[in-house]
Amino acid sequence: MTVKEIFETMDYGPAPESAAEALAWLVDQGDKFGHYIDGAFTKPGKGFDSRNPATGEVLAKLTQAKQADVNAAVSAARNAQPKWEKLGGAGRAQYLYAIARLLQKHSRLFAVLESLDNGKPIRESRDIDIPLAQRHFYYHAGMAQLMKSELPDAQALGVCGQIIPWNFPLLMLAWKIAPALAMGNTVVLKPAEYTSLTALLFADICSQAGLPKGVVNIVTGDGAVGEMIVNADVDKVAFTGSTEVGRRIREATAGSGKELTLELGGKSAYVVFDDADIDSAIEGLVDAIWFNQGQVCCAGSRLLVQEGIADRFHDKLRARMDTLRIGDPLDKCIDVGAVVDPVQLQTIKGKVESNTAGHVHQAACELPANGCYYPPTLISGLETSDPLMQEEIFGPVLVSSTFRTPEEAVELANNTRYGLAATVWTENVNLALDIAPKLVAGVVWVNATNLFDAAAGFGGVRESGFGREGGWEGLTAYTKPKAKAKPLTKIEAAMGEGAPVDPIDRTAKMYVGGKQARPDGGYSKPVWGKSGLLGHVGLANRKDVRNAVEAAAGAKGWSKTTGHLRAQILYYIGENLSARAGEFAARIDAMTGKKDGAKEVEASIQRLFSAAAWADKYDGQVHGVPIRGVAIAMKESVGVIGALCADESPLLGLVSAMAPAIAMGNRVVLAASEPYPLAATDFYQILETSDVPAGVVNILTGSHAELAKPLASHLNVDAVWSFSSTDLSKDIEVVSAGNLKRTWVNNATAFDWSVDHSRRFLQAATEVKNIWVPYGE
Repeated sequence: MTVKEIFETMDYGPAPESAAEALAWLVDQGDKFGHYIDGAFTKPGKGFDSRNPATGEVLAKLTQAKQADVNAAVSAARNAQPKWEKLGGAGRAQYLYAIARLLQKHSRLFAVLESLDNGKPIRESRDIDIPLAQRHFYYHAGMAQLMKSELPDAQALGVCGQIIPWNFPLLMLAWKIAPALAMGNTVVLKPAEYTSLTALLFADICSQAGLPKGVVNIVTGDGAVGEMIVNADVDKVAFTGSTEVGRRIREATAGSGKELTLELGGKSAYVVFDDADIDSAIEGLVDAIWFNQGQVCCAGSRLLVQEGIADRFHDKLRARMDTLRIGDPLDKCIDVGAVVDPVQLQTIKGKVESNTAGHVHQAACELPANGCYYPPTLISGLETSDPLMQEEIFGPVLVSSTFRTPEEAVELANNTRYGLAATVWTENVNLALDIAPKLVAGVVWVNATNLFDAAAGFGGVRESGFGREGGWEGLTAYTKPKAKAKPLTKIEAAMGEGAPVDPIDRTAKMYVGGKQARPDGGYSKPVWGKSGLLGHVGLANRKDVRNAVEAAAGAKGWSKTTGHLRAQILYYIGENLSARAGEFAARIDAMTGKKDGAKEVEASIQRLFSAAAWADKYDGQVHGVPIRGVAIAMKESVGVIGALCADESPLLGLVSAMAPAIAMGNRVVLAASEPYPLAATDFYQILETSDVPAGVVNILTGSHAELAKPLASHLNVDAVWSFSSTDLSKDIEVVSAGNLKRTWVNNATAFDWSVDHSRRFLQAATEVKNIWVPYGE
């Protein structure tokens, strides 16, 4: 093509990136790789091919890890961890800085190798993936430097098993390894089977940086290797991948005491209002869904357009789709590269071909004859219930529907089992900042999409997983409190016989929806003290759990109230409890046979006052992200929290869980102390006289073992906490995998209720939503 022809047609000429250096590096390694264990590469063994999805050519031979390889990697990490942590934050920071600098030094090598291995356009890997990976190591080097002063009570978890997907191979590695190393952990990482090459190049970088042996270990292989890591002697599992696999990992780690973070799938809404800059919104949509061939967990794959502009928007979108360029990922003029593997390509084809609804438009572009290519696709006119509006496709396929009002837009956007990300386009800043907090998603972009930075946490809610990558919240997920936990001791109820202490019947009911309610089953049990029979309490069953959760769900307006109002009510509860302190202290002493009741009541009052103090002060942040705009980290309530309260501290355990939870706008279903429930039943009267709205606090009595599974399996319960002296951790975590609700369980370790743990409770009672708001013309 001549210069004249280029000016006349405005067509792009080819701008190929040379693959010579990347291929030379592979040749230098013999085109065969073993694992990276204890600071060195192992001898290559039997395994599988790593192929270029754009051509089908074999790039290298990789080794399939065996159990012995995983064991060796974990052992190396375990041996290295104490010295690595003892090095201190400042010492670790130097290594992280060195890795960041080496990533910059070899940035083009990484970018080309990433595009060869993954199929994404070189300009994406060059301008987005690799710089962001560098940013994470620089950022977390600073976090390591600040750990001693900013996280003085935190320590490393130990050895972290990390499993990453194939869509952002090096970036996902950086998201996982950088914070783990910064906090003093060591890691065993498994890259995706399809895309392991940049992880192996990173291992080479670790050696060049002089990283101590065993701090980073990388094993390659298929999903079976990931399963080995999950079951290995690791202290934390961090997984990014599909919701289906994440659910299995939750079940596999249940009751093990291993920390777990899951960053899973999504079906993110891309909401366009009628006052939006349509051309900008369409360009944003190109980045939202055709970036990385749509193989992005937070891809804006579900377009919702306001009816008044829907026809014009779709017409302009189809025209823009027809100008997209598809082809060789190493051509810098290419917009859409190759899908990662023939298996994934067939999955995309199968989902689109099975759809019979709506109107299908595919970009009018010629596909290369060879390689895993799929054309950018729009399916418009779908209903909310259509499978493609609900299921993640993970390919360059956009589905579309319309809405009329902002309220309907929110309902449609939230009508999904996922909750990873969302995008809002409008020129009305009031509308944008009204809609963004209402969207059930961990990240919301306003007039932009796919903005990421190490300073702003990324992660989802619902079945998009739990935990965050990046930011302070992502960092603390790699730490634990320095205090040593003691083994859990089962608290048994006192037994007795004879007449009651008080001849007047004292059979307590449940507290559900602001009223006292009889147990559904009609059964009750006696509560004995050393002095005799103290009364009876009802035995709750799954229907009582259902009723309590319904009442809590009906009180969702509590989450919209101000922190100031919630603080006033908590202070009021504390004041009313203080007025009856002697009565509650005597009740506790009578049940437990001890003389600590007065101390427990006073501590309970202080917990209420602390929660009230925090209600309007547990603030979010504005992150210093490198854009002309802000990333606002908002702390939002989790929703409905079910809690099995401490047995040994019948009032303090209940109040310590309840107060921070409702201070943050949650509603709670509390299972009272099993052996000593009367402190909770007496507490009903405090709640009834303290202006607590109906349904905000619900209290059940009975067997924790009987109540744990109904709470953990209920789809309208968003989190379950267990501080029971009966170790129910495994049961709760297994059942919670159904909708991947958050859990906080004691794993057979005791909790020191004499210490104020309000900050830990506040953290567990909130989700962090990052709202990105660019500004300027």
